[in-house]
Amino acid sequence: MAKSGILRRHHGAETLDEESFLDLGKLPSDEADMALGAKGNIRLAEVLRLDDIHTYSKLTYQGDIVILDYTSISNDANAVKRMSQDLRNITRDTGGDVAGIAKNLLCLTPAGVRIDRQKLRPTL
Repeated sequence: MAKSGILRRHHGAETLDEESFLDLGKLPSDEADMALGAKGNIRLAEVLRLDDIHTYSKLTYQGDIVILDYTSISNDANAVKRMSQDLRNITRDTGGDVAGIAKNLLCLTPAGVRIDRQKLRPTL
């Protein structure tokens, strides 16, 4: 395979060995994720009852990032307050983080993943 443009400038050689590259498309998805260093998934979950929080928290303990849509219980102030307390306890236990990302969306992260609360804005 002949190099051109940026590959030649970056690698310096005129040819590339086919064996020096790993075709991620040929690997099963689990192996491709491991080759890329993926450690978890991002999950979107709908909270219909307060008990759902405990079900979804298991995903965080496994290393997944969970985005919670709590629109169904948003009108019940007591349920939202209790959910917030439960989520704070989960993040304290896991070493993760929790933050609101939209009107009725919360993001729950596992250990080692922090949520930057500063919104990125394009420069003009």
